[in-house]
Amino acid sequence: MSTKSRTHSQTRLSRALGIPLTPKAAKYLEKRPYAPGEHGRTKRKTDSDYAVRLREKQRLRAQYGIREAQLKIVFQEARRAPGLTGENLVELLEQRLDALVVRAGIARTTAQARQMIVHRHIMVDGQRVDRPSFRVKPGQLVHVHPKSESMEPFQVAAAGAHVDVLPKLPAYLEVEIDKLQARLVRRPKRAEVPVTCEVQLVVEYYAAR
Repeated sequence: MSTKSRTHSQTRLSRALGIPLTPKAAKYLEKRPYAPGEHGRTKRKTDSDYAVRLREKQRLRAQYGIREAQLKIVFQEARRAPGLTGENLVELLEQRLDALVVRAGIARTTAQARQMIVHRHIMVDGQRVDRPSFRVKPGQLVHVHPKSESMEPFQVAAAGAHVDVLPKLPAYLEVEIDKLQARLVRRPKRAEVPVTCEVQLVVEYYAAR
């Protein structure tokens, strides 16, 4: 898929879900906050409980850019862990390497972060990691490979170009953007994670299946 097609697709999905999935989609939503299609401006009929839960699950999945199978696996892990399942779910997803590369401002979008990781430009504690789903542990350092630092996308990031379009840096990350590095100082807490989602509805969606 071309960059233009991907941007258009993300914008349509953002409008359908009512959340900005990229900085560019956020600008479109300001202009056209209604859903896509000829009936987008009209008031929709009251959704069923199932439809509401489904949409919330789709919202969470879209914000992390993951497949249904991946979300199910993390949900099962969250359910087994102590504490509230919904909060555990978001906290575990937030420890994904691609999510933290975006939060740190090294990448502008999840798609760009994933591309950086797959092309082996990102390291964790000095080791190359090519899996976007890699779970970063508290204390670990995420950084750009020294040989990749001179590439244009990383030079743009090092100059702080993404700071103004991304959510405020969460307290669980310590970032030195000029050095293209970030440390996960502790496990994220749901209340701090800049993700729009009613997690209890996601739990109810899977519990009903």
